[in-house]
Amino acid sequence: MYRQNGGTTMEKKNIDWSELGFSYLKTDYRYVSNYKDGAWDEGAMITDDTVTINECAGVLQYAQTIFEGLKAYTTEDGRIVTFRPDLNGERMENSARRLEMPVFSKERFVQAVIETVKANAAYVPPYGSGAALYIRPYMFGSNPVIGVKPADEYQFRVFTTPVGPYFKGGVKPLTIRVSDFDRAAPNGTGHIKAGLNYAMSLHAIVDAHSQGFDENMYLDPGTRTKVEETGGANFLFITKDNTVVTPKSHSILPSITRRSLIYVAEHYLGLKVEEREVLLDEVKDFAECGLCGTAAVISPVGKIVDHGREILLPAGMEQMGPVTQKLYDTLTGIQMGRLEAPEGWIQVIE
Repeated sequence: MYRQNGGTTMEKKNIDWSELGFSYLKTDYRYVSNYKDGAWDEGAMITDDTVTINECAGVLQYAQTIFEGLKAYTTEDGRIVTFRPDLNGERMENSARRLEMPVFSKERFVQAVIETVKANAAYVPPYGSGAALYIRPYMFGSNPVIGVKPADEYQFRVFTTPVGPYFKGGVKPLTIRVSDFDRAAPNGTGHIKAGLNYAMSLHAIVDAHSQGFDENMYLDPGTRTKVEETGGANFLFITKDNTVVTPKSHSILPSITRRSLIYVAEHYLGLKVEEREVLLDEVKDFAECGLCGTAAVISPVGKIVDHGREILLPAGMEQMGPVTQKLYDTLTGIQMGRLEAPEGWIQVIE
């Protein structure tokens, strides 16, 4: 049970939290706001999880859709919190501008997230379960568009779904390959969270899995000599002298998790940090490698295969490297309320 509105209590849903995977489970409420005649309406919480749109809707014809992903947790002291939602709102504002969509302000975005989590508080997994409530805000062009142009009407929605721990049964370092596919064009949309970027990566990830790899390492589309990111996560490297290195590029998504880990490395762990171009040729000299994002925080990488040439990270295939582990423990400690957070990082829902 948990407190709600300062007095009443509400039962948690009867869910086996330990059995949750990373898949959709319908919750009770979702937030919806519509854009029409040049303005967003006030928005509402609804129970219907279906979306009804015209067969010629802009999103169906020309993929005019953007999204975000974040989580709500139960902290050690029983509060429900979410992590830096203002940065997700800011990133969604930038995504909207790039795809000629109306901006749903980050202030309204944060409020919509708070309201949706509150309405579905019975689905927020308990502290210690390893599970969390995944939050998916998204926006799409909803009116008929047959010519190639932006839609005139849009819908912004937020739904939630409880998800299990990313590393079920323990951490297993990944084997990834250097991909022959490009994730984004040099001056394209790689830096925003648009559905079209993920559609482009689907064939590459299915192909990687069929070849026995966990993920793709995408190189810069201009020269194909520099490390960019995977289909859904940024890279983090650790040098042999414990410097944290992360690739810098205009065509990768600015990960909020990566930004937070860099801060943690510098200010909590006293490590040297470099955000710079990373050549594929220097990957063999790193001690550790991880993929960072909302779902796992950090997924360790044990092996990188470059067209048959194997690069084995000294950290190995058994567990996270020591520096990666410290980064993971520190950031998850902040998210779960075990460690003091920098000002503004934790948004208390209730």
